[in-house]
Amino acid sequence: MNAIERFWLRKRQEVGVSLNEVQKQAVLRTEGPLLLLASPGSGKTTTLMMRIGYLIEELGVLPPRIKAVTFSRAAARDMKERFARLFPAQAEARVGFSTIHSFAFEVVREHYRRAGIAYRLIEGDIEREEEAEEGGALPQAGQSPDPDVPVPHKKFILRHLYRTVKGETITDDQMEVLLTYISYVKNKMVPPAGWADVPCDVRDADRILQAYEQYKRTGSDRLLVDFDDMLTICNDALERDADLLRRYQRRYDYVLADESQDTSLVQFAILDKLVRSHGNLCVVADDDQSIYGWRGAEPRYLLDFKQAYPGADVLLMEQNYRSTREIVGAANQFIKRNRNRYPKEMRTNNPAGAAIEKRCLPDFKEQAKHLARRIAALSDPGAAAILYRNHASSIVILNEFDRAGIPFYMKDGDHRFFAHWVVEDVLNFMRMAYTDKRPDLLERIHAKLNGYITKHQMAALKRIDNQASVFDNLLAHVPLRDYQVKLIQEVKTTFERMKELPPRQAIRTIRWQLGYERALERLCERFGFRLETLVGVLNTLEDIADTLETMTDFAGRLKYLEEIMKASRYRSKREGAVTFSTFHSAKGLEFDEVYMIDLIEGIIPSQEDIKKDERDEPADMEEAVRLFYVGMTRARSRLTLLSYKRKDGALVRESRFMTAVRGAEPSPAGSPRTQAGAGRAVPQPAKKAAPSLAPSIRAGSLVRHRTFGDGEVVDRDEERIRIRFATGEKRLSVQACAEQGLLEPV
Repeated sequence: MNAIERFWLRKRQEVGVSLNEVQKQAVLRTEGPLLLLASPGSGKTTTLMMRIGYLIEELGVLPPRIKAVTFSRAAARDMKERFARLFPAQAEARVGFSTIHSFAFEVVREHYRRAGIAYRLIEGDIEREEEAEEGGALPQAGQSPDPDVPVPHKKFILRHLYRTVKGETITDDQMEVLLTYISYVKNKMVPPAGWADVPCDVRDADRILQAYEQYKRTGSDRLLVDFDDMLTICNDALERDADLLRRYQRRYDYVLADESQDTSLVQFAILDKLVRSHGNLCVVADDDQSIYGWRGAEPRYLLDFKQAYPGADVLLMEQNYRSTREIVGAANQFIKRNRNRYPKEMRTNNPAGAAIEKRCLPDFKEQAKHLARRIAALSDPGAAAILYRNHASSIVILNEFDRAGIPFYMKDGDHRFFAHWVVEDVLNFMRMAYTDKRPDLLERIHAKLNGYITKHQMAALKRIDNQASVFDNLLAHVPLRDYQVKLIQEVKTTFERMKELPPRQAIRTIRWQLGYERALERLCERFGFRLETLVGVLNTLEDIADTLETMTDFAGRLKYLEEIMKASRYRSKREGAVTFSTFHSAKGLEFDEVYMIDLIEGIIPSQEDIKKDERDEPADMEEAVRLFYVGMTRARSRLTLLSYKRKDGALVRESRFMTAVRGAEPSPAGSPRTQAGAGRAVPQPAKKAAPSLAPSIRAGSLVRHRTFGDGEVVDRDEERIRIRFATGEKRLSVQACAEQGLLEPV
């Protein structure tokens, strides 16, 4: 028995670890660049830890000479704990487990120390800030010399600059969009000349970013640095300071990067510089699980890995140890919808299990009730998870589960819903129904109701010093246009009637009779809000209001739901609490039973994905496919897919992804397969022959489109097809229609 065989035997006896042939190759190929493509549930973290242990115990590499980076502090901590369990004798070894941001900050600190530059973080201490993703509050740094920015935190600065540039107050939703835009620009290394070309729902985002960059250099007594800056400054410092780069290159002989499908261009540039002198880079990733393109992740470099590192090995870890054959087979077939990927064949030796359940409910409202019934019937709800695309979905579910007395756990509950300006507007409308004598209340909503009350008229109203109705004062003391008189009288009468209405009916009165929904449409046109998002908030409020008797009950219910959402993150699976999670946050987790919900067109894939796909921009649709795949592969034994036919009285279409799973035949990819081809190098991603559109679909023929309904083909060439629908003409990509099965003859 040679030394390597003794190593495998010793680890099997010590901690019960037994690796398959591909995993062993990944451990042993220590020199030079290696791309390890790991399918879901394939044991990648164990393999990575075994590789580090092999370097130390068998090759004699000193632990501090090894750098292992990942992209969240929780993942870095998990790697460190997993390594200590597998190699207890090395528990105190100082292997460099960290996040990429922590490493970048280390470089930035040394760079600024050497240059004598004073700086201040505006997103808190790096380690404490990373804990915020697990629920901690954002720490606040120092005091700012600008009285309008009392704390030099990134959000406070951006709020101040938005008001300066736009003359308006930024909403929480706009703030999140703006933060994502800035992070995307920095992580993609977009030069200032290209900022205006990056799409953003916040108008003039590029101007605000320019002002932000200027403020960080001149708005304080020191240079201000945020998290994205840590990456760009680190990369620039290593590029320009040859001595600094050599110091770090000499510090680490081996660099390992986990979850590398989430790596951005600037992060990869940092890692590339770090290993340039020796080339010992091990990248562990799954191109099929890259789901963070919207914040700058760039999976393209995985597909081009052998071009960047011509001598690299590429190994495929395709064996899934997590899920049943049915789940593995369906997921394996589903991900093949994507063309820009490595040709992996995920397989499993696990036994067969239950068929994937695909259920289309009559109505959206039935979904939460259906889930509550199903989860209540489980012997261990703590082993189950409910996954959704958007945070808004969780509000209706938690409301139903609370009413049913079913405990739930939410690590990433989005409390912003309860502070959303639409929610506050609705509450202010309700307050006005109880008392119409407060000008301050009317001032908050006057631009969002019938009556068209101007700022000048509001200013005049506020100068009136009496306790009469604000509407009476407007009619008696403020100059109005002729058409306003009748409108304001009607508004006053509507508020008087609203006082006695149950909250659900009151919300509908606010939406339609008081003109709030029309006002939202105008705001969307002016500020670029998404109307579907705002209407979704209103629909959710109606669902919460259902069965409540008074508007006071409704306000109390909102406060209560916010509190139980906050409290839910302190529950655990051991308490029998079912997990609520977005698809994104579920990546890396696994559950016995998984419910994927809201599987309709416009949610997954999103309306934006669909529009871009129709414009022949397939990258976003491929990411949506990967996101759905991530959801599927969280399940060990049971997977349930839920859609519905109607939402808020309107017909909706089942997600094309669910349709694909529904129509797929059982795949041989889910059955056991030999290891004959295991560990093979894959020089290029898979290139499938593109499906073709039926020749019978030509000018004059009638067709049915999955999203737009029935239409008539006007003309067609090799690339585009023009169709006249009831809603107007559309020019669509022939390739996209064929690949996604969007068109069929009528």
